[in-house]
Amino acid sequence: MSLDFNYDFDTYMQFFKDKWLFLVVALIVLLIVVRIVKTVVKWLIVIAILAGVVFYSGYSLDQLKALGTELGTKVADSVKQEAIEAMAGEAKDATFTTNSDGTFTVKTKNLELIGTPNENEVKVNFRGTPLGKWKIDAAIQTLIDQAKKNV
Repeated sequence: MSLDFNYDFDTYMQFFKDKWLFLVVALIVLLIVVRIVKTVVKWLIVIAILAGVVFYSGYSLDQLKALGTELGTKVADSVKQEAIEAMAGEAKDATFTTNSDGTFTVKTKNLELIGTPNENEVKVNFRGTPLGKWKIDAAIQTLIDQAKKNV
């Protein structure tokens, strides 16, 4: 992800023509903030608005959507990596429970796996937040096996 704001004058003129209403609204909001807010927060808001206008000027709507998707993917991957690390670190304290409906639950301090025997997927909750269904890989199978041993 790189930010490239090296555009010529014509590009900025086209942006001003296409987005004049957006720029007018941003200017009005800036003037209101400067007149009403009297603290350091005012300048943080002004900087955020100006950064938003500059950031928006260099990207089309499709590019912003792609950027949002990319950031969402990175966050999801980061949370998944944290969950996998928790699996490895908390396996010794894992508990295995067979539920009345035939499913099983593996719980640790931060992680909860809910699955059905002989299926290759489990529902994963990390710190109370559902992360969806994951395929049972080596790390998950190791956690399940260790939880069974801890009983």
